[in-house]
Amino acid sequence: MRSSYREEDVTLLLKDITGLVKPQSTQERERLIQAGKHYCEMLPIEYVPTPKYMEAYKEALKNYAAPTAEAVGRLADKIIDKKGSQVVLVSLARAGIPAGILLKHYIMKKYHINVSHYSISIIRGKGIDDNAVKYLLDRYNPENLLFVDGWIGKGAILGELKKAVASYKGVSSELAVLADPANVTDLCGTHNDILIPSSCLNCTVSGLISRTFLRDDIIGKNDFHGAVYYEELKDADLSYAFIEAIESEFKEKNAVCENSVNGYGIEEVENIAKTFGITDINLVKPGIGETTRVLLRRVPWKILIRPEDAGNPELAHIIRLAEEKNVPVAMFPLKHYKACGIIKSMADT
Repeated sequence: MRSSYREEDVTLLLKDITGLVKPQSTQERERLIQAGKHYCEMLPIEYVPTPKYMEAYKEALKNYAAPTAEAVGRLADKIIDKKGSQVVLVSLARAGIPAGILLKHYIMKKYHINVSHYSISIIRGKGIDDNAVKYLLDRYNPENLLFVDGWIGKGAILGELKKAVASYKGVSSELAVLADPANVTDLCGTHNDILIPSSCLNCTVSGLISRTFLRDDIIGKNDFHGAVYYEELKDADLSYAFIEAIESEFKEKNAVCENSVNGYGIEEVENIAKTFGITDINLVKPGIGETTRVLLRRVPWKILIRPEDAGNPELAHIIRLAEEKNVPVAMFPLKHYKACGIIKSMADT
């Protein structure tokens, strides 16, 4: 699988399907998804963000590189303490890849250990890439594998991971993430809903690769899950600019992780769904990262923001995107999250 990442930073256990899948518009994909077609059988059109949006991204990176770096450091310390020097980072493509590379670099800088880092696909409703897991188990002890992602929204992928790895003896379903506002894993850099700047962009901050793809006519039974490489966007690639910006804020010692909010994020999501009369909980996407992805990749209906964060510059890119797409923003008393995106039910359009 091609990408703009260096080979020594990550091995992508993905099949390159560049040119084999025609990208579809957001509206078209949303209608098909809500009609029952799985999102992994389609790919969105990737684009270079508008100059206004890039201004918001750069501001986010300037303001939140340090908290992100601190979360990387705290998580790396926990990983070495729990898993030891033989740990193998297995990031979940694609949002987990920048987190995995940052963890690999931090562990090398602080502990002088060159940990292995692979990336594999896991898809909600379809499970983990069995061929990729078997590839890893042929090479490493199962107890050394550690799954990594960027953040947890309401915990859907963690639930998928727990189901998926139950059949692999000795493989832990624990998920290491930079931010866990849902309060479902101890192996996190923070329980705060922080802005991880890579959530603001798509492939241009993820090695120029697409989200992962699975469809029988293109992915054979012995293939890894697929992804597309967007070489045409190389002039807009910020993958290493992002990593270097976070690394410039690395510290040897990091503050102790703060206490989490009582309860679980899923309870709050269920309350939001009930309040707004939403029957499909998958249409509610909590947290800064997930809200950003709703605005970038889905058809948003409404954005909710915690009242005390109304003027928070951390949410500037969300406000900017909502304005560009004419999506209403409402104040809502969120507890675990600073923002939440609600996807439009296509039955209403």
